[in-house]
Amino acid sequence: MAQAAYAPEPAPGSASESVPEPTGPSFDVLRWRDEPWTAQLALDLLPETNGPKVEVLSGSVIVTPHAGYDHQDAELDLAYLLKQAARRAKLWLYLEANVVSGDDLFIPDIVILKVAGGGRTTMDIGHAVLLGEIVSPGNRRKDVIDRPREYAAAGVPYFLRVDLRNRVPTIALFELTDGEYLPVAAAAAGTSFVMREPFEFRIDPADLLGEEAPVEEGPVEDGGGAG
Repeated sequence: MAQAAYAPEPAPGSASESVPEPTGPSFDVLRWRDEPWTAQLALDLLPETNGPKVEVLSGSVIVTPHAGYDHQDAELDLAYLLKQAARRAKLWLYLEANVVSGDDLFIPDIVILKVAGGGRTTMDIGHAVLLGEIVSPGNRRKDVIDRPREYAAAGVPYFLRVDLRNRVPTIALFELTDGEYLPVAAAAAGTSFVMREPFEFRIDPADLLGEEAPVEEGPVEDGGGAG
């Protein structure tokens, strides 16, 4: 899915426009704030949402719409299976949770922490053992290049990538080595993905996708004449 980086409009009282400052958390703040954003500002000024992801990177707010149904299918099924394996290793898994890295705010698809996050709104990236992204067609650069680089710079030990291109799922696990991620396990649909660290887990990537949607037909046209 395509991202939208919000460029603030002129602040209230400017010659071009006057917008009242919100009195509580509101997305209206994106229209008038003209200073760099931080994770804390976003958490303080923007409302919580079950809708699009709202992240902060290098002072900009980035809004990402919901991904497609294959993404949702894979995310839910993978999280369910991974969570059981993670708990056996005394690790905690969350879906699309707030992860703070300095002034940046990330919302990875998969978040595995070495401490529980119950009662918290955010967790520092230093608690992350593994962060995972499911590649979306419109966000390939972000999921394949940008996010792994940012997570590696923050010292996250493992990165997991799931790619659903052409509805042939692949999974790859990367380990942080000398400041960059190097592949340690990978598999495509029809074979077994096996990882040993940070905990043992095995899956056929093909199990991550459900049935394909039926082809929708247009409305039936009435071709008959008067009786």
